[in-house]
Amino acid sequence: MEFRLLGSVAIVTEGGDIAAGPAKRTSLLAVLLLRPNTAVNVTGLMDALWEDEPPTHAKTVLQGHVSRLRALLAAHGAEAYGVELTTQGSAYLLRMPESLVDAHRFEELVGLAGTQRHAADSVRMLREALSYWQGPALTGTVPSGPLEAAATALEELRLTSVEALAEAYGKLGEHGRAAAVLRTEAVAHPLRESLAAALMTALARAGRRSDALDWYHRTRRLLAEELGVDPGAALSETYAGLLRDAGAVLVPAPAPAPAPAAEAVEVAVPELLPRAPRGFTGRDAETAVLDRAAGGGDGAVCLVTGAAGVGKTAFAVQWAHRRRADFPDGRLFADLRGFSDTPAPETGVVLREFLLALGVPQQRVPETAVGRGALFRSLTAARRILVVLDNARSSEQVRPLLPGGEHCVTVVTSRDRLGGLIASDAARPVPLGQLPPDDATALLATVLGEARVAAEPDAAARLAGLCDGLPLALRVTAARLAERPGRSLGAMVGELACEQGRLALLDVEDIGVSAALRLTVQQLPDSAARAFRALGLHTGSDLDHFAAAALTGTTPARASADLERLAAAHLLTEAVPGRWTPHDLVRLYARGLAAQADPEGLRRLLDHYLYTGLAADAAAEPGSQPCYALPADARRPAAIPEFEGRTAALDWYAAERPALEGAVAAAAALGLHDRAWRLALMAWPLMLMRLQDGWTPLLEAGLASADAVGDPDAQSRTRALLGWILHEEGRHDEALVHLEKAPALAALAGDPVSEAIAVVNHAAVLDATGECGRARALMAEAVALADRTGHPSTQVLTLQHLAGHCLRAGEYEEALAHVLRAGELVAPDAVVVQAQLRIVRGEALAGIGRLEEAAHQLERAAADAEAAGFTEGSVRATEQLARLAAGR
Repeated sequence: MEFRLLGSVAIVTEGGDIAAGPAKRTSLLAVLLLRPNTAVNVTGLMDALWEDEPPTHAKTVLQGHVSRLRALLAAHGAEAYGVELTTQGSAYLLRMPESLVDAHRFEELVGLAGTQRHAADSVRMLREALSYWQGPALTGTVPSGPLEAAATALEELRLTSVEALAEAYGKLGEHGRAAAVLRTEAVAHPLRESLAAALMTALARAGRRSDALDWYHRTRRLLAEELGVDPGAALSETYAGLLRDAGAVLVPAPAPAPAPAAEAVEVAVPELLPRAPRGFTGRDAETAVLDRAAGGGDGAVCLVTGAAGVGKTAFAVQWAHRRRADFPDGRLFADLRGFSDTPAPETGVVLREFLLALGVPQQRVPETAVGRGALFRSLTAARRILVVLDNARSSEQVRPLLPGGEHCVTVVTSRDRLGGLIASDAARPVPLGQLPPDDATALLATVLGEARVAAEPDAAARLAGLCDGLPLALRVTAARLAERPGRSLGAMVGELACEQGRLALLDVEDIGVSAALRLTVQQLPDSAARAFRALGLHTGSDLDHFAAAALTGTTPARASADLERLAAAHLLTEAVPGRWTPHDLVRLYARGLAAQADPEGLRRLLDHYLYTGLAADAAAEPGSQPCYALPADARRPAAIPEFEGRTAALDWYAAERPALEGAVAAAAALGLHDRAWRLALMAWPLMLMRLQDGWTPLLEAGLASADAVGDPDAQSRTRALLGWILHEEGRHDEALVHLEKAPALAALAGDPVSEAIAVVNHAAVLDATGECGRARALMAEAVALADRTGHPSTQVLTLQHLAGHCLRAGEYEEALAHVLRAGELVAPDAVVVQAQLRIVRGEALAGIGRLEEAAHQLERAAADAEAAGFTEGSVRATEQLARLAAGR
């Protein structure tokens, strides 16, 4: 993103020019761009936006234009370029890098051209400066006094720079080019005497004396006709010189001879790199990426990014030392201290050090940062120089320090992604992740010695894992072990395995993981910093923006922006789309900051899961009884995820399982048992899909909380589900203990639906363990209970179990009758239940000899089960089809 004032006022993007809007809004943008980073009061803005006296409602109109301009900037990603329109009391300020404005770059180059000792340098700078003009300045703005004055001042500077360009051409002996440049402007500005005088001189020196004299007479006549005046002193003196046939004027000046070799300016070759890091290992793939990016010959900017402690500086410096031969004109280095306790150096200070290193005498270093930047770009324009900008905080901090030549390479390191630098300067990302296990253990070996690491390879690998593959953490660990040669790597593993003390062990004095992460968090915007502290309250390993919103008490949109900011700072990674994960050490650090987070954050998270669980329940098992009612004091979150169907709901259950298990434990620890038992039951549709997936500890924790609140409804629901899971795990005796108690508890709670479910679950387990007579009676009782409730999904469940019992007993006609009745009651979108009923129906039809109908039902059941991800049903249907085929 750039801004144009030298022509039609516009916002210039990669996709083309963006007009600001109506003339007044364009004028507002122009005034703010003419005074960037300066507060412009409302009175001054109104004077610029209205030609005459502003109307009474002018302030309101101005506020509307400010609002729309702010929205336009945001829509085109202005924030990434460091551009922000802010309000300061009764004034407005456009905060931005001034280099984004063409008028600023134009003035900078014109000023720098005047300081050059060689005319060729002046020509190059002035031509570049004039190339920014694409028409009259401030085109499209209101013709108000302030804006017309600004446009006139810019035009005057343009004409002066044209005259200066012609003078520089003259010093080079290129008088024809000087005349060509001047003639165009002299035609457009026929009354500007300085242009006419310069053109006459250039024409005469080019051997065109008669043309020069003609131009004088033309100008004299126009001055008399238009203004009623005679030519001024400068024009008259030039004319008199022509008449005298002065040799200095009329004879073309020869091109200046090259300076003798002895007088050539000494060019310094700067070497500002710190020493190469010791014990550097790995990063072969990243090195190859950097090699390719830097080998393009197009002024590459390479952006090395990664988390605190991942080794960005060591990587960049090591690469810079290795590629010394590629940069014969020198290597510059600056620590920008973007993530440091000490203030970042000012841009002008860094540029001064660069200029001095490039051989610029101290007395010739420009006073301003703008001037220093222009001189730096000029000096590097034709050289092969490497610039390493370490520890950058923002794109705005980097841009003024970029060299000017196509053969220069800049390597920037940052804990932030610096998306603005990618957008504005085509910076090529070179992300650094955790070291792979082999490289991590190799790093330990560089400090401890190969023999010590080889003696305990498993312990070394475990240490690498506990250090998250972070070079900083690995070096601290190695340093601790180096101080104690007799200590085994296994003993250090034991110490680091304790999460409570791990971060402390990974700090040595003021160096270590905690210190690095602290500096990263300090640089975050307030909202993102609050979000990071809130992450310490989270109960799982990853989260989505809905959970983050609950933790922080904001909206999902705000939470999503904060998560993106944390990811940009490499505190989180988006391992899968929409879910953010901190590395273990980052998670431990966030947990240590949890005391500073909103104490209500965890309770909001628990309620978020309760509300979302009901939405997922309805999507996964439409028509079924919800697995719990919300607590009376549950607080509805700002937004609840919407699930498109069963698959989306099951995916959410699977993704959130670790967090839900942690939430049960956290709720119980806080005494919120009314939340804990509900959270334990929440994923029941996934449990029934993955019966052997180790759900018992979770449900036992839920039962403990149900017992703690003494709620028979909670106890009944939890025991019924726990009993069924235990049965599927083959623990039938334990299962029956819970299943026998569940119906009476449901009856005590006055919930006939839960009672019917508890009875049929009990009956199904009895049937499976050989008590078929008792099971048949209980199933009939369950069907009767379900019929009295009139709850379709419960009726289907009980009929399905009864049909299965009849099937196993060889009562195929009765099984078919029950399953047909269940089929009439099942919800159309209950795909898994429909597949289960089709399987029973197919088996019953096969039992009574209706084989073609049986095959048809089983084929549809297999397809439906496969589509729903119901693997068990798909396998069962396929096996039955195979038996049918074998028996025909």
